[in-house]
Amino acid sequence: MNYWLIKSEPSTYSYETLVKEKSTAWTGVRNYAARNNLRAMKKGDLCFFYHSNEGLCIVGIAKVVKEAYQDPTSDDPNWACVDVAPHKKFKTPVTLSELKADTSLKNMQFVKIGRLSVSVVTEAEFNKVCKLGGV
Repeated sequence: MNYWLIKSEPSTYSYETLVKEKSTAWTGVRNYAARNNLRAMKKGDLCFFYHSNEGLCIVGIAKVVKEAYQDPTSDDPNWACVDVAPHKKFKTPVTLSELKADTSLKNMQFVKIGRLSVSVVTEAEFNKVCKLGGV
């Protein structure tokens, strides 16, 4: 199993919306590194769900339920998306400042490259952040 972090502004698409809808296509990614991460995702992989711009925190975990396919929001076959479903909501959101303050997370791809909308998370990072989030 692999671990990831996906970002969305809560006013655009929140974790609560994902819970309500039960699943969604993770579309609209237009960065090559993030796209490559989407293509590497496998069914069953877990993704931190990060509320960007408003909140600046990881609020839960989503699960990949369909592997990469052509993003329906683009005619360009170079862009991909995956389907994700809610997995577990954090008891306590983990803020960006908490992530940056924790020295064990200093090499986390998201901490180092904050602009990346889909990033890799190691198993150790995943376990640490889950602990911080109370799950």
